[in-house]
Amino acid sequence: MIRVLLVDDQHLIRAGLKMLCEVEPDIEVVGEADNGRDAVTLAARLTPDVIVMDLRMPGVDGITATARILAERPATRVVVLTTFGDDDHLYPALTAGATGFLLKDAPPDELLDGIRRAAAGDSPFSQDVLRRLVRRAVDARAGAPRPFPGLTARERDVLDLVAEGLSNTEIADRLHIGVTTVKTHITSLMTKTDSPNRVRLALFARGG
Repeated sequence: MIRVLLVDDQHLIRAGLKMLCEVEPDIEVVGEADNGRDAVTLAARLTPDVIVMDLRMPGVDGITATARILAERPATRVVVLTTFGDDDHLYPALTAGATGFLLKDAPPDELLDGIRRAAAGDSPFSQDVLRRLVRRAVDARAGAPRPFPGLTARERDVLDLVAEGLSNTEIADRLHIGVTTVKTHITSLMTKTDSPNRVRLALFARGG
């Protein structure tokens, strides 16, 4: 069972998220908070696996709350859920330690999948956000691709497509392999390259 803490200053948003999660047999909402201060307190008391975190809240905002929570409980997975997908919100959230970044207009299935992926150690991003993030990161650190000692040929193929900003499903389609196989390769790549998420993998591929 994935234990989830919902953090958003809008009651209606939290209620909708709770209803969405509670019909899933593998997800349990263990708590709710409407501000970052309470989120820090509840995270310590309830020990959730995944925190769905809004960014703009009164008092302690989501970015500050994320940093404080992860300083105390680094294994907690924080997935940002926000209306604002611009760089001014994205990069500070990632710097604070958020493991994923989803937009509030995402389909419900994408949010549920994001919670499950985060709990499994993956980094869920809305595809538009991920592509922009990878593209900007690679452009900022453009250079000759580095050699890949210790990687299999298939892992090199997957790594190249991660650097292009493709999703797991798109990589699977491109390489004619299963999505589960792609996830296995990405997990192996993260371990071998000491990369905590897909963006770092993309930078590794481009020599960043």
